[in-house]
Amino acid sequence: MRKLVYYVAVSLDGYIAGPAGEYDFYPVDAEMMASINAQYPEFVPSFLRSQVGMPQDEPNKRFDTVLMGRGTYEPGLSAGVTSPYDHLKQYVVSTTLGRVDNPAVTVVESDPAGLVRRMKGEQGGDIWLCGGGKLAAQLVDEIDELILKSYPVVAGGGIPAFAGPFTPTLFTPTRRMEFSNNAQVTWYSRA
Repeated sequence: MRKLVYYVAVSLDGYIAGPAGEYDFYPVDAEMMASINAQYPEFVPSFLRSQVGMPQDEPNKRFDTVLMGRGTYEPGLSAGVTSPYDHLKQYVVSTTLGRVDNPAVTVVESDPAGLVRRMKGEQGGDIWLCGGGKLAAQLVDEIDELILKSYPVVAGGGIPAFAGPFTPTLFTPTRRMEFSNNAQVTWYSRA
């Protein structure tokens, strides 16, 4: 059965981005990015692959689908990128975005949990929940695994990793890696 995996960067105080969506306050580390890119080439947007030394046709290793909210999709769209992950099936959850002029991107206007349950029953690779916090909160009951890049920085405000009602949900850490920028990547499975 396919899994829904939420992979996201997070500050010590639980924010995935600043109030205006900024994420440039995270300390970048080449070793960390190389490690993640080698394990999960799917996470590298198609238009950035050549910039990180990755072939455009690098095969997917685990994921074949990406699911994101409008806030995650919109920065690329504003820059003219309508299909950020050409190598994946792309779904954008939004009630306000409207039609996207790219057949590679499907806009989902309602019931993201139903969509995920349906996709989990289909053949294929795992499903990457790319963001954001509102969508993650709506899908918390469907998330099977978390991969958190935890950076040693306090943001003080912004977009939380889960922006929704109080719903304590237990996960068990299964693996952790630490890097020279003092960031950690931790894998969690639903308890």
